[in-house]
Amino acid sequence: MDSEDRYYLAALVRTPGVGSRLLQQLLAHFTSARAVWEADGETLVSRGGLSSGQAQRLAVFCRQQPSLPEQLAAACRQAAVQLCTIWQKDYPNILKEIFDPPMVLFYRGTLQPQAARVAMVGSRRFTPYGEGIALEFGERLAAAGLTLVSGAARGIDTASHRGALKGGRTVAVLGCGADVVYPPENRRLLAQIIDAGGAVISEYGPGTQPLPAFFPARNRIISGLSQGTVVIEAASRSGSLITAELALSEGRDVFAVPGSIYSPTSQGCNRLIQQGAKLVQGPGDILEEYGLAVPPKKKTTREFTPEERQVWQVLSFERPLSMDEIIQSLPDGEMSNLAFILLQMELKGLVIENELHAYRRAERE
Repeated sequence: MDSEDRYYLAALVRTPGVGSRLLQQLLAHFTSARAVWEADGETLVSRGGLSSGQAQRLAVFCRQQPSLPEQLAAACRQAAVQLCTIWQKDYPNILKEIFDPPMVLFYRGTLQPQAARVAMVGSRRFTPYGEGIALEFGERLAAAGLTLVSGAARGIDTASHRGALKGGRTVAVLGCGADVVYPPENRRLLAQIIDAGGAVISEYGPGTQPLPAFFPARNRIISGLSQGTVVIEAASRSGSLITAELALSEGRDVFAVPGSIYSPTSQGCNRLIQQGAKLVQGPGDILEEYGLAVPPKKKTTREFTPEERQVWQVLSFERPLSMDEIIQSLPDGEMSNLAFILLQMELKGLVIENELHAYRRAERE
């Protein structure tokens, strides 16, 4: 499939009621995606084996938007988004194995088709417990050579990506166009993922805005790219559980981090364990499953100014504190330049600011 024909395939994918299996059937009987796009209804029936209703819907869609392939190509160029089809060597091999693989992937960054990947997902309404686990697991799994896959959503997804960036490579799968920043506060995070050799991936064309219906479909790509899926925090009804169920249906591993029986955000994880998911208490449990060595923890040389040391002593890894809480915990109960001190400590890699603008130590003691 040549570079021009890729955009005809991407346009065909948009046809309502025409899924990947039907498209593969058509392409087996036509010389190219462009030939399918330009075929009339009668030809789609006689040559492609479509029903008259299917052929009519496809032919009408193509006639109504004759320039759609060219528009997609122009949009990709303008947004610096690349397009990969299921037949290209850059398409991740493991994703081809799922029941309904996307025919095309739009992406920014670098695809590594042979990379070993593990997904990490969890609640948008995370707790400090879940955030700390996501940061630690993300960093340690990435440092061991696994590519960390998640959905760049608020909460556990974002923490997982941030942790992975400290250790190695990560991939974000979006429920919108690969050029659309969602949630908007993750603009810097997505740029960092690309700069670090990872990728931002979507099956939706440039400019596509996020819609609720896109996220369950996005989840099948997250699990489909990965040998296993780690669920860190999930309520009893959670999109993370959809990802886990998809992984199980494809015969992939599902790992779950246990939580308090009294925590709503751990009910989904605990139920997964009851149903046979592998309970994990640390990154080493996952690495052992794949025959990978646990990487040694980085030795951090900590150099503090007197004021930074005061702040450090009131912070912990487990529970982030707001600036007001930090001030209240200081011996004197005040520090006029706290915002500047926290910024300097963040630049040194000593502390992490979360989405709620609260601060925690960057690593466990």
